[in-house]
This record gives sequence, structure tokens and C-alpha cells, in this order.
Amino acid sequence: MVAMSNNNEWLDDDNDFEDEFQDSSDLVKKLRRAAKVNEKRAKELEAELNTLRSEQRTNVVKSVLESRGVRPSIAKYIPNDVSTAEDVDAWLQENAEDFGFTLGQPKQEADLATLRQIDAVTTNAVSPAGVDDMMLRLSQAESAEEIENLIFGG
Repeated sequence: MVAMSNNNEWLDDDNDFEDEFQDSSDLVKKLRRAAKVNEKRAKELEAELNTLRSEQRTNVVKSVLESRGVRPSIAKYIPNDVSTAEDVDAWLQENAEDFGFTLGQPKQEADLATLRQIDAVTTNAVSPAGVDDMMLRLSQAESAEEIENLIFGG
């Protein structure tokens, strides 16, 4: 009977090997699934990146054409590898004569902060015409009370 128990131990070892093989097979399947998911995600991200690059290039080209006073229809002739504002500007300078247009100076963007400051200062300012009228009224005032009413709006 002792020999049979040795025989059973050998069979148990076989089962352990099959269990390990089965476990590694499941692991391989899981890894393959994960690789497929990652590959699909990478393709999606690459497609999104290409779309964003295309949109950015379109916006840059449109912006440069507008700032230089060039017809927007010229954009379709600008090569795809010309994508930065400097590249578009250089391409326009090279090809302006070929397309029959002259480049104007880039339009200067208004400094909104400065315009807001100017607006804030001038909102409560007295116009020059009002100053002359105010001086006339002050010189014609007959009492201190009239002057106070002119100054304080009473």
C-alpha cells in the first residue's frame, strides 16, 4: 500500500502543473484583452490628436490671413506642413505676388486693459465745453450759496 501512496503523489504533482498552466493561460488571455483595450484607446487618442492639430492649424491660418488682410480663400493653397503663425506669414510673403495680392501690415489688436482704463477715467470727467459753461456760471454767481450749488449740484 505504500507504493500506491507514492503513485498518488505523482498524480497530485501533475494536477498542480495543469493548474499552473491553466492559471497562466488565463493570465495570458487577460493580458491580451488589456493589450487590445490599450491599442484601441491609443488609436482613439491618435485620431483625436490629429483632429485637434488640424483644427488648430485651420485657426492659425485663418487668424494670420485676417490679420494680414488676405482673402480667406487663399487658405486652401497653403501646404499642410505650414502650421505655425510664423510659417504662414513667411509663406504669404513668398507667394503674395503669385496670388496677386500685397501684404498689409498686421492689424494691431487693441489693448483691452488700456481701453478700459481710459473709459474709467473719462466716464466721470467733465467735457471741455462744460468747463467753459461752468466758469461762466461761477463768474456770474452772486452769492456763496449759488457757487456751492454749482459745485455740489444742489
